[in-house]
Amino acid sequence: MSMKRIATFSIVAYDKGENAWGIAVSSKFPAVGAVVPWARAGEGAVATQSYANTTYGPLGLGLMASGVPAQEALTKLVNDDEKRKLRQAGFVDASGNAATFTGEDCMEWAGGLVGDGFCVQGNILTGPEVIEQMADAYRNSDQLEFPERLLNALSAGDRAGGDRRGRQSAAVLVVKQEGGYGGFNDRWVDYRVDDHENPIPQLADLLNLHRLYFGESEAEDKLEIKCETAQKMNEIMMKLGYLPSDISSVPDEDLQAALRKFIGNENFEDRTDFESGFIDRPVYEYLIKKYYD
Repeated sequence: MSMKRIATFSIVAYDKGENAWGIAVSSKFPAVGAVVPWARAGEGAVATQSYANTTYGPLGLGLMASGVPAQEALTKLVNDDEKRKLRQAGFVDASGNAATFTGEDCMEWAGGLVGDGFCVQGNILTGPEVIEQMADAYRNSDQLEFPERLLNALSAGDRAGGDRRGRQSAAVLVVKQEGGYGGFNDRWVDYRVDDHENPIPQLADLLNLHRLYFGESEAEDKLEIKCETAQKMNEIMMKLGYLPSDISSVPDEDLQAALRKFIGNENFEDRTDFESGFIDRPVYEYLIKKYYD
């Protein structure tokens, strides 16, 4: 298969509080998430781009897993690469040490910078302001959760000009020990927008859905299903066919059964307490926006 340059801007980072590693990336190239980001919990994270050498992913993670620092691992792979002048990469190791490399034949504007626990890099950009704004956005958003910080940095790069050829795809990958579904793997967040005219906002929508489906229930966000809340939920279920158009004579147990079925089909049973009659407010607001407004 012939190689095509991947005009890309990316951030690779480590979050000490979460003990998590992540990459966010965007490009005027289809399915950039299938090529650029690599990460394993306890080992580190890698972005490989420009005329991407995808062996940098597994080889770089393997080196860092054995204790080789990010800069040393990246330098070794670059030195062993005959086409190093075309490569661009960012590494963050298990301790949060970061390194970035831009080959001299990467298309302008191309470059990268290293910060505390992260690196940003890009090629075929509108200018250096893209990575500068990414770095500033990441540094100044530590009040956000780690995946949102990565996306915030990516959005800042896009607003600053991003890929000078345009937009097409974006991805975010975040790993931490037992962070995946059911705790069986390390994939805390793994979302891609493979082909869209404005992919980064679409990626933000996917992260919002992730929080809805997998977020923790907070006591202050619980909403009792009664009065107006119950009425609107019933109207939604009537509209969708879970209940008849006239529910005046429908027994309470049938209303409850319809609610369980509706909530189950929407995959929000973990965020609804049927016994006590409460639903998490963010989930309720999402359902209202989707089906009622």
